[in-house]
Amino acid sequence: MSETAVATQLLTFKLGDELFGIDVSKAREVLDFSEVTHVPQMPSYMLGVINLRGSVVPVINLRSKFGMKVSEQTIDTCIIVMEVDVDGELIVIGALADAVQEVLDLNASQIEPPPKIGTRLNTEFIKGMGNINDQFLIILDIDRVFTAEELAVIEVQEEDVMVE
Repeated sequence: MSETAVATQLLTFKLGDELFGIDVSKAREVLDFSEVTHVPQMPSYMLGVINLRGSVVPVINLRSKFGMKVSEQTIDTCIIVMEVDVDGELIVIGALADAVQEVLDLNASQIEPPPKIGTRLNTEFIKGMGNINDQFLIILDIDRVFTAEELAVIEVQEEDVMVE
């Protein structure tokens, strides 16, 4: 079995100086940043919700979720609308990113396994590390970035929000 025969297509985006990627099949669309309606008593990483063609879509600040310093929005700030599989149910969420880069094709030889960083840090949401022009690409398993409990909180709050 040839390692180079297996290619992975990734949508890449920036959070600060770090480059991240998700499986392109998980991304529905990329939106320019627009106003987010804040919802009371949401987790700190939850920005609020947007109206996407009549549907309520929760928006997550990935910087906050990953413990990174939150920054001001720029002209490149965008929302990546993606489908997350939680216990067999697809949930549509928006993820705030500093900038979307490109769609990349990586073969298996360009991807290293995720780092083992002791037992106290949860890195199971990292599928692997890509190496693109001497820069690391953190490949996320977006289905594992959020726990079922975290998304359940979002779903409950989402039901309480009316979209006009």
